Amino acid sequence: MVDMTSLPVIDVSGLVTGSASAVPQVGAAIRDACTGPGFFYVSGHGVPEAVISGAVGAARDFFHLPPETKERVRANKLHRGWHAMGGALMEGAKHTDRKEFFSIGLELPEDDPAVLAGEALRGPNQWPDFAPSLRPAMSAYYDAMLALGGRLLRAVAVGLDLDEGFFAPRYTKPLQRTQAIFYPPQDVGAEEEVYGVAPHTDFGCITLLWQDDNGGLQVRERRSGGWIDAPPLPGTLVVNVGDLLGRWSNDRFASTPHRVVNRSGRERMSIATFHDPDFGAVIDPRELGTPAGEARYEPITAGRHILNRFDQAFGYRKAVAAAG
Repeated sequence: MVDMTSLPVIDVSGLVTGSASAVPQVGAAIRDACTGPGFFYVSGHGVPEAVISGAVGAARDFFHLPPETKERVRANKLHRGWHAMGGALMEGAKHTDRKEFFSIGLELPEDDPAVLAGEALRGPNQWPDFAPSLRPAMSAYYDAMLALGGRLLRAVAVGLDLDEGFFAPRYTKPLQRTQAIFYPPQDVGAEEEVYGVAPHTDFGCITLLWQDDNGGLQVRERRSGGWIDAPPLPGTLVVNVGDLLGRWSNDRFASTPHRVVNRSGRERMSIATFHDPDFGAVIDPRELGTPAGEARYEPITAGRHILNRFDQAFGYRKAVAAAG
């Protein structure tokens, strides 16, 4: 395993300030990164440090509560709430992930048309009354990532030779999920195939990740098949392609396997945001210019694709299915 990162750092400050030349410049850099390692850092992202530290602090306080307390907001069928240790098993892994996480999505009231229509994963979040600081802190972070994700997708579109506004109408009520993730220290002597998160690819379109200074994220290098570190770099976020964008782009921008191994001897925290389209957005590589005869994937809605992956990975989904 290589002990240094070779992942590019892309300055996206021009997207934040609205520079006319920024979108094509950043789009070209993202194209190089997404056809190369599939991962990159973004600097100049414009997310205030106070928003990040507020979410991190509130989430850490929540995770330090007793399990029987956190159980009061255990994950429901909307994927919202606390996911206990041992609830996630990545495809092909021998052991469940050594992590717990708290997940939120787009806040929609019960009378929202998408909720009334019965769209899966739609509705209000589960906010714990015993941790009142969590809602404002995580909501502010969610909103900041929603804005940044939209800016990044303008450049992603240009990198795919599309109009920069291609993704916007497909993100009117996005399935974006933000989850604060807690990793306990892993025993240095633990067996090789026990991970904070086992090797996997992300399910959705693009992922935006904040990570603390403990390290542990590793990315599979495409040419050699070896693992490279993606250490925390001050002032940056890590961004990567998910399976949904890989499918949409006919693998021009393919997702890359990655994993987390927390051998720091300390607890580790990260906050991952999966910036995904509307539930009913049709994911069809032909729509991005792939000739019909060359398309590797049939059309599917974003919601169905994500639900299929949830059903494979998360134990709580089995209970949901059993309950009808």
